[in-house]
Amino acid sequence: MSQTDITRRGNARFRTIIVSHLRSAKRHLALAASCLLGVTLMQLVAPWPLKLIFDYILLQKPIPTSLALLQTLSQSWSVAVLACLAASIAVIAALNGAFAYAQSFVTSKIGHRLVFTIRQQLFAHVQALSLSFHSQTRSGELLTKLASDTQTLKNAFTDIPLAVSGHILTFVGMFAIMFVVNWELSLIILATMPILVSALFILNRKILATTRDQRERDSHMTSRLNELLSSISVVQTFGRERAEQDRFDQESTKHLHIGLRTARTTAAVARVVSIIGAVSTAATVFIGAWQVLKARMTPGDLLIFVSYMKNLYSPIKDLSKLSAQFSQAMVSARRIADLLGNEPDILDRPDAVKADHLQGAIRLEHVSFSYLEGCPVVHDLSLQISPGQRVALVGPSGAGKSTLVSLLLRLYQPSHGTILLDHRNLADYERASLRHNIGVVLQDTLLFRASIADNIAYGIEHATREQIIEAAQEANAHAFILSLPNGYETVIGERGSTLSGGQRQRICLARALVKQPAILMLDEPTASLDHRSARYVRETIVRIQADRTTIVITHHLIGMDLFDRIFVLEQGRLVEQGTHRGLLEQHGLYADLYAQQSDDLFRVQPDNVT
Repeated sequence: MSQTDITRRGNARFRTIIVSHLRSAKRHLALAASCLLGVTLMQLVAPWPLKLIFDYILLQKPIPTSLALLQTLSQSWSVAVLACLAASIAVIAALNGAFAYAQSFVTSKIGHRLVFTIRQQLFAHVQALSLSFHSQTRSGELLTKLASDTQTLKNAFTDIPLAVSGHILTFVGMFAIMFVVNWELSLIILATMPILVSALFILNRKILATTRDQRERDSHMTSRLNELLSSISVVQTFGRERAEQDRFDQESTKHLHIGLRTARTTAAVARVVSIIGAVSTAATVFIGAWQVLKARMTPGDLLIFVSYMKNLYSPIKDLSKLSAQFSQAMVSARRIADLLGNEPDILDRPDAVKADHLQGAIRLEHVSFSYLEGCPVVHDLSLQISPGQRVALVGPSGAGKSTLVSLLLRLYQPSHGTILLDHRNLADYERASLRHNIGVVLQDTLLFRASIADNIAYGIEHATREQIIEAAQEANAHAFILSLPNGYETVIGERGSTLSGGQRQRICLARALVKQPAILMLDEPTASLDHRSARYVRETIVRIQADRTTIVITHHLIGMDLFDRIFVLEQGRLVEQGTHRGLLEQHGLYADLYAQQSDDLFRVQPDNVT
């Protein structure tokens, strides 16, 4: 699928999320709009008490017939009228503050809920994407989109549109009143608008360009930090701290320069508005004062005009800032839409069935698969595993053994051929129920920073304490867990760093066993373990229930007589199969590999295992 199709689909999904959220928040939006009108009205009437005080109380100007009540009251209670007009200034300010507070709170509430909604749906979408997508995408970039880009959208579709509407209403209202008060002075302001709009247009285009570069640089830096911190042991082992510091300094410098360029352009917007506003104000004050001296307008009119004019450029300045924020939000929205446009490579069929009560019979018929086109990892592979068998997949590194785990879990789809599970095409099963019935222990023992009980219970929702303990006992982990300071409630370090390799492996095995899977797959379970730990893991394999199909992927040929059947792979092809003794008698690849690992010191002898 082309990038254009991905972008189009992503934009459509993004618009659907936004429109759906705004529809659900229409009452809050109506309340925010009402508060916005209140703020605008208060800003428009704010200068008028001062005009009344200056013209009709202090300077005793003739009061127009439209204000006859004010004339009557000022003749009898001039001090009271003055006090009321002065108090009205405070009342107007208080009402303006109340409306502004309510608008700010409501729009912030809508914005936070929008971020919550987008993050929820984006996270669910990312989790549903196929493993092929995640293997080709930098995790730091996904983190930036999920955390930073979504936060940037908080005000883009609620606060900013309402603020822009308020500023436009304020600008139009003030300019209309100013035009009525003195159309000649209004022309001065009108003459500055083309210059101001042209300058803001040019500067905002630069802000959009630099913002896009900055977001990309943010993603790159986050990816680099994520990769570095997850590999800190390698960095320290090879003494590469200084080299990594230099690389990080280079990335930070590039980020700094882009940030400064964005800040400089944003600051230029405010300065342009301020300079044009100052020039316009100076010209207006000069001409307005001259008209006051000629009695063509009152001092109060000039006061209103200057007050409006001062506030008139504030919305323009705010609009320029909002434009910069909106540009940043649009860049983030485009990045999120691109992510939403990706589709999982593997989807459940409409008539998919649940994988319940599996027997564990597996058959591969002429299966081929390649991660990269033209480079097959599995080639025309056919094999059969009976229910309850204990099977080993062996062969040199790169033979395609671990790939079979991904294929059986439907993390990838075979390029050719068919995989049958209990005589049904694997593609006919719902992925969630299929994976629930397959327990997997990967070579990389990935554990979370949580209690041991929580790590084991991760294999199944709502696992009981009895299920957790039973799984730990079956994984030969119960004894060492009880020896820890807090037993099952002991909190382990990130990725299980506070446990030994063997302990981590057994916790991972318990996590796979707690859901009582019909099929158990162990990928290189003893590859990185010492002799004692490897013996514990192999002894656990012996104890696994006989009615569970067990597949062990390994290139360590120790204790192979434990398996009912051994499949030997080479370059993605099945070259031999049989029992341990039978394969040795064939004097083929298996016999050669076994000869290279002739030391049988670690052969499992259950009677001697403690």
